[in-house]
Amino acid sequence: MNPINDHLKKNLDLLFVGFNPSIRSAETGHHFANPNNRFWKILHEAGLTPRKFDAVEDYKLLDLGYGMTNIVSRPTKAADEITKEEYNEGREELKEKIRLYRPKIICFVGKGVYQEYSRKKSLPWGIQEESIIPGTIDFVAPSSSGLVRMKMDEVIEIYSRIPPLISAMKESLDSFN
Repeated sequence: MNPINDHLKKNLDLLFVGFNPSIRSAETGHHFANPNNRFWKILHEAGLTPRKFDAVEDYKLLDLGYGMTNIVSRPTKAADEITKEEYNEGREELKEKIRLYRPKIICFVGKGVYQEYSRKKSLPWGIQEESIIPGTIDFVAPSSSGLVRMKMDEVIEIYSRIPPLISAMKESLDSFN
């Protein structure tokens, strides 16, 4: 199985970081392609996209100022198949991507993704007190996997905190110009 392409460009408003591609994503070449994954529905209902995108349109998020990557590039059936070595390597690669591309907000799609990245055990949903890479905002959101036991409206509420954050950042940048 081949890894899938990141969707990255410099100075994104928002970078989504998942665990790793699913087998379905690897087969299709698109992020969050498993039909049981609720990512695209969550983004739309949280006000991050003007409509519900399909996984095959993942690259179109770049037009909205959003990018996509994973902490580990190897596709698996489940995140528990990822090795410690892969997380260690992926953590460093992700830090380099963030330093290079300078996204304003990094949304970790799953608390476990952020725990692997930050090596912190206890953390709240939403904005983290201190970002790993200075000059960015680390935002922790629930996984969009269909296996997540949280109620959908709770998940959407957490993601819906991101659009006002993007707006506030743009307003503060405009006031400097």
